[in-house]
Amino acid sequence: MSIRNLCTAAALALCGLSTIARAQELTVYTALEADQTKAYQAAFEKANAGVKIRWVRDSTGVVTAKLLAEKSNPQADVIFGLAATSIMLLDKEGMLMAYAPGGLDKIKPAMRDAAQPPKWVGMDVWASALCFNTIEAGKKKLAAPTSWADLAKADYRGQIAMPNPASSGTGYLMVSGWLQLMGEDKGWAFMDALHQNIAAYTHSGSKPCRQAAAGEYTVGLSFEYRANRTKKDGAPIDVVLPSEGLGWDMEAAAIMATTKKADAAKKLLDWSVTPEANQLYAQNFAIVAVPGIQARLEHIKGDVEKMLVKNDFTWAATNRERILNEWSRRYGGKTEKQ
Repeated sequence: MSIRNLCTAAALALCGLSTIARAQELTVYTALEADQTKAYQAAFEKANAGVKIRWVRDSTGVVTAKLLAEKSNPQADVIFGLAATSIMLLDKEGMLMAYAPGGLDKIKPAMRDAAQPPKWVGMDVWASALCFNTIEAGKKKLAAPTSWADLAKADYRGQIAMPNPASSGTGYLMVSGWLQLMGEDKGWAFMDALHQNIAAYTHSGSKPCRQAAAGEYTVGLSFEYRANRTKKDGAPIDVVLPSEGLGWDMEAAAIMATTKKADAAKKLLDWSVTPEANQLYAQNFAIVAVPGIQARLEHIKGDVEKMLVKNDFTWAATNRERILNEWSRRYGGKTEKQ
């Protein structure tokens, strides 16, 4: 190779390195399932070659607490895939940037912040579901539950796992759903009875379903994506949607007000409301933000959207600390060690 060609090659290599160096890395806090983040990241980065995502992932309660603890020195640029009730707490603390992503008019009005411009936009809905191990139930001669009330029956003593609502968004949407559906007095009375049958409270919304699938417990209180996926993977479970109605929350996205990478952060919010992004969400959830895209999850029997309880997100966010303190006082002793 001639000296001229060597110089040209070196210049091109340096140019490539310079382009890589200019790529912005967004620190994105999330409570998404680990098996979802890869597909979302690949699609976003393909459409936005100059931006890379660095995930910081944990359960909803842990991510929420981390963000609040970092209020004086925020580390995140974007929140992507966190419960709307948690994001509303951050908004109350003045931690979010107002931004209307391109295409916002295409998403359902109920799945976005009502402010103009909004502080957050919804992605998908996730709802409570039961994972019921049919093999273990047969051994123990247990009938399949059809309702929340069934889970309070003495037959299920020591047979149920549930997420701790202080660390799991799935746990909190259940507790919030029961209190709103039944009223506070009856809701706490139901949880008192349910507690007698709980073997352990987990720190993950997925874990109770995995435990039921493995036969550790007969019933795992979880959510419809994890239940459908676990059944699809061959676990001996039936997916049950309790007849009284389903507690639920939205996964949402927002930009931190303190980000120094606002242009790149806005690209992620713009992508989050696209049909392409929503088609990926629909592979995991029955209800997504863009109308007409949601698909039926093959192992979920029943219309999830019609079974959602009336959910006052403002009430759920405002009363979150009070509810969690009371829940922990009553039931925290059965929480598994981390």
